[in-house]
Amino acid sequence: MMERSTSAIEFQNVTMAYDERVILDDVSFVVNPGETKIVMGGSGTGKSTILKLVLGLIKPQEGRILIDGEDTVSFSEHEMTQVRQKIGMVFQDGALFDSLTVFENVGYRLFEQGVPEPEIDEAVRRMLRFVNLENTIDMMPSELSGGMRRRVGIARALVGNPKLILFDEPTAGLDPITARTILELAMKLRDLEGVSSIFVTHRLEDIKLLSSSYATINEDGEVAFKGEDNRFCLVNTKFIMLKEGKIIFSGTDEELSLSDHPYVRDFFREF
Repeated sequence: MMERSTSAIEFQNVTMAYDERVILDDVSFVVNPGETKIVMGGSGTGKSTILKLVLGLIKPQEGRILIDGEDTVSFSEHEMTQVRQKIGMVFQDGALFDSLTVFENVGYRLFEQGVPEPEIDEAVRRMLRFVNLENTIDMMPSELSGGMRRRVGIARALVGNPKLILFDEPTAGLDPITARTILELAMKLRDLEGVSSIFVTHRLEDIKLLSSSYATINEDGEVAFKGEDNRFCLVNTKFIMLKEGKIIFSGTDEELSLSDHPYVRDFFREF
């Protein structure tokens, strides 16, 4: 009997094309439990396509996609709905419903599932506390700043305690301080909650921070962020870089800094 994979996500020789245009060409990679996989590459290299494939919004022409050891490529829409319950999705713009309050946005999945409102209230408040926005619970999205909308989007993604989160360029267009707040939330999930994630980005600032800092609990019981030193390596953060639908790099930030691939060197001229 074949052993079930222990990976959170595994792509095995995945090829995805639209008509004659190949978006992903024989792509294979693994996201281990509690690991963040940072997916990099220029526009049109297939980064967002990977997220759509994980969610089952599109199906590949070839290959297997395993989520928690289950090959989901042949799953029906009903079966994929069950899989998506395990996944949190953080969009670039927060993707909130403008006609709903923050409470209704964050609790949307639970309302759909028919969860009793007292339980929804407790879950929503807990998630909003995690992103330091409990005071916004009765506000409308139009009353929030761009960064606050992203953080509410993260709170919504976390309802139901999914162990897999997909980040689609969540810091795009944000000022440096707000972007750092979003990255620190991603680090808290990775280091303190054991969440697996795919983090799509093209920003060097994201890549540098996620690969050099980690979240911990200090002596006062508060969350603190520390930089790795020469004695410490972030084993739970790995990278892949896409070019023309193929993975041209896969590994750690140390290996990335030593890569002599011309495209990688050009992309990381300041790294």
